[in-house]
Amino acid sequence: MQYISNTTEDRQAMLKTIGVSSFEDLLKKVPNKLRHFDWKLPKGVSELELLREVVEAGKSNHHFHDFACYLGAGCYDHFIPTVVSQLAHRGEFITSYTPYQGEASQGTLQFIYEYQSMICELTAMDYSNASMYDGASSLAEAALLALRMDGRKKILIPDTVHPEYRQVVRTYLSSIDCEIVAVPMKDLSVDLEKLKSLAGPDVAAIVLQQPNFFGVLEEARQIAEIAKKAGALTIACVNPISLGVIEPPGEYGADIAVGEGQPLGNPVSFGGPHFGFFTVKADLLRKIPGRIAGATVDKQGRRSFVLTLQAREQHIRREKATSNICTNHSLCALKGAIYMSLLGPKGLRRLSLINVKNAHRTRERLLKIKGVQALSDRPFFNEFGLVIEKDQKDLALSLRKNKILGPLALDRFYPQLRSAYLIAVTENRTEGDLDRLVRAVEEA
Repeated sequence: MQYISNTTEDRQAMLKTIGVSSFEDLLKKVPNKLRHFDWKLPKGVSELELLREVVEAGKSNHHFHDFACYLGAGCYDHFIPTVVSQLAHRGEFITSYTPYQGEASQGTLQFIYEYQSMICELTAMDYSNASMYDGASSLAEAALLALRMDGRKKILIPDTVHPEYRQVVRTYLSSIDCEIVAVPMKDLSVDLEKLKSLAGPDVAAIVLQQPNFFGVLEEARQIAEIAKKAGALTIACVNPISLGVIEPPGEYGADIAVGEGQPLGNPVSFGGPHFGFFTVKADLLRKIPGRIAGATVDKQGRRSFVLTLQAREQHIRREKATSNICTNHSLCALKGAIYMSLLGPKGLRRLSLINVKNAHRTRERLLKIKGVQALSDRPFFNEFGLVIEKDQKDLALSLRKNKILGPLALDRFYPQLRSAYLIAVTENRTEGDLDRLVRAVEEA
């Protein structure tokens, strides 16, 4: 085993390597009020007194029980039936870890197998792994898979893909001999003519997000056809809830379908932990990262479950490993499986339609307000962009006063989209929530 030194000189050398002079430099972006605060607790307080102080401090947080959430962009405030947590938090599940020994892990392996089966049915793909860390790392692993195929070195990623997902992909691929090419957008969707001109014989894969970061529905079939003509793979990054009404990636020609599983029975939880799903068509099975649980029979002919494929670096393969993902987000994926089994195909379709209806009603109400304009008139699922010609600070204060979280200011990621906001609407938003949102925008 290699010895890792921890002397002052070594620490200084590491800091220099990453481009900072001290540990404090690493923390510069953390606001001082979060790094340095004083609860002014007297010494020797009792547990009862301390708990009261902590509860009072916690009341300064704004959460979904007090505020109506119109934030989206990858994390969504969906209704989660109580039974999801009740089942997932049973001792057998919450204490389980990697099922190395199949004979002792039948329950864990079975729910992974059932999860994989449901994700495949949802996406219309052939194979799923046991889950990934999140949607962004799933997309990055998909790009790595494409680059391993036949020596092609380019990945085309449209500007309509989630900006943070694109950052993660660039980080994952930063030490790989490849090129990430941005595809510009037109009317908040992929510029198809530009995509055609970029799709040459050196392209390993074309990425599409459906719905995209702006909630807009892309021309998925056309994008997949462009990729096919170029001999490239199509990587679809999808919102699982949308698949109740939108054509699944396996039916419009995607070779790999990935996404964030948080909408499937997992709370937002300050952004995690969540799980990513990763599915492929049959000819890519041996390239899939992570692990796959499979069903078989034992010597007595009884149904049993095993880890079928696990091309991981810990399992002897080292540098020959398919990927460096060390585990799967098993508990979060379990919640996703329970959630999908509760809804079923009909329930998911109904839920998707409610999201569509609520989002379109919200957009119609907001567009009646003076100073509010459509950012695009393209079809969308449960997110949409609007231009709100109000002072940002005034609008933020008005939203907070009316107990509204969001919407997301788009100039944070797209400086050219000034006064533009992304608004997400789920089944959790009521008519009363909408009235408060409209009042907040009008009062700004």
